[in-house]
Amino acid sequence: MNKIQPTGFLLLIGMILLVFLPCGCSHQHYKEQADEDVESILNEKWEPEFGSKANYRISDVEPSPDDVKIEAAKDVSGRISLAEALALATAHNREYQSQKESLYSSALALTLDRHDFETQFFGMLDGGYSRNSSDESVNMGGSLGISQLLAEGAQISTSIAMDWLRYLTGDPRTSLGSVLSATIRQPLLRGAGRRIVQENLTQAERDVLYSIRNFNRYRKEFVVRIVNSYYSVLQTLDSVDNARENYESLTYFHERQRMMADAGRVEPLRASEAEQNKLQAGDNYIAAQEDYKQQLDRYKITLGLPTEADLELDPNELKFLEAIAITRPDFDTDELIRIALKKRLDLANERDQVADAERHLIVARDNLRMDLDLVASGNVDSTGDSQFARFQFHEGSYAVGFDLDLNLDRLSERNSYRRALISLTQQQRNYQQQTDEVKFDVRQAYRDLDESAARYEIRRLGLELALKRVEGERLKLEAGRAVTRDLLDAQEDLLDAQNDRTIALVGFTIAKLNFYRDLGILQVRPDGMWEYETP
Repeated sequence: MNKIQPTGFLLLIGMILLVFLPCGCSHQHYKEQADEDVESILNEKWEPEFGSKANYRISDVEPSPDDVKIEAAKDVSGRISLAEALALATAHNREYQSQKESLYSSALALTLDRHDFETQFFGMLDGGYSRNSSDESVNMGGSLGISQLLAEGAQISTSIAMDWLRYLTGDPRTSLGSVLSATIRQPLLRGAGRRIVQENLTQAERDVLYSIRNFNRYRKEFVVRIVNSYYSVLQTLDSVDNARENYESLTYFHERQRMMADAGRVEPLRASEAEQNKLQAGDNYIAAQEDYKQQLDRYKITLGLPTEADLELDPNELKFLEAIAITRPDFDTDELIRIALKKRLDLANERDQVADAERHLIVARDNLRMDLDLVASGNVDSTGDSQFARFQFHEGSYAVGFDLDLNLDRLSERNSYRRALISLTQQQRNYQQQTDEVKFDVRQAYRDLDESAARYEIRRLGLELALKRVEGERLKLEAGRAVTRDLLDAQEDLLDAQNDRTIALVGFTIAKLNFYRDLGILQVRPDGMWEYETP
């Protein structure tokens, strides 16, 4: 009976271990490996001008050192400032989490495209037992190999196959043999060349870049939206305060009118008129309170918090806005457009996608060519039944040749080429459209900023006049030189002026943020707040 050589036995055991070793890796190991690869890709492609590299990791990955540190959503309570609201939204907003996951997914997809050009191992084992009237045997086989796709299109595959057979009855023999094989296939026409072969990888690399830009563009829009909603809720709260003050003033006025009517100093109709206005003001006060509660609950959802969270917004944030001097902007529009065309991340994506369409056209044109591949192969057997680690290279079989496919039916390739031509034209048109849209955005944002500054000044002066008018009508009424209706009208106009001034103040603040965002110079800080360059 032939004996299996020790070195051969060890090699067989090594094959088994190589095949089964990956099965021992835990699910957590694969997750952590994927996370590391994604993080490496994002670090590689994230340019400083895109924005701060913070608050981009998905929820089940350890946060980066620069991420916002905020308590769990269920523990949030009390009064929160604008900065705290932005931090909460960054940490908990559900749409923001989805954007981070989209960014992660794009980088994860790239790992597979890069893997196509890495050395890939494969292996398998098979075995069985057989028996007949005179014999029984156990057999086991397996193979290990590697494959590699090179940048120029060559595909290399090498494998070693082993077969072990042992008879258990009859003539007790053991045999162990192996076959070493290798194949090289190099395209010469269609599919040849680095530019063609690596097109899928090139596009995947660029898709990650686009995803990073889109994510940072989204963060700018996200900050503006969260700030806008915050001030809108405060604006509603301010209208509640104004409605309360109006109700209290009209209540006081009604009491005075009623006492004067009882004393016979004014007609009872005047007291009834004052009472009617007081009741209407009370109804408006209740409605304003309900509107505020509804908007606050909606804002909690925007922050990613439960509606039962016991929190309120800080009214001092409006006072901070009032302390900021508001002046009409004075910029050169052409210079603003030049800045936006350079800074806007969404426009950069559209511009680069024109180059993508040009590459796709080159690939489609290449697909119209014939397939001509140079193929070389070799197979070598081991020297004996039990010497599977020694090969007879001098007796191996070797071959070299070519495969030619004339591609006589090219309808699919023709259609793909024609679609690629159209896609290039469309993408060029899309880029021009987006360029015009950016110019429009800048012009409109600048007009809105200028208009909102002018409107605020008008409404600020209107509020001053309304206050003076109410005070004047009150003095005139007390002196008996005015009628009740004049004071009631003045009080109603004061309420409108107070609300209009707050609306204009918030409108200017949001218009300014929109202006910086549309220029592309607004940046999001790691703490969720914003900063901007001076135009």
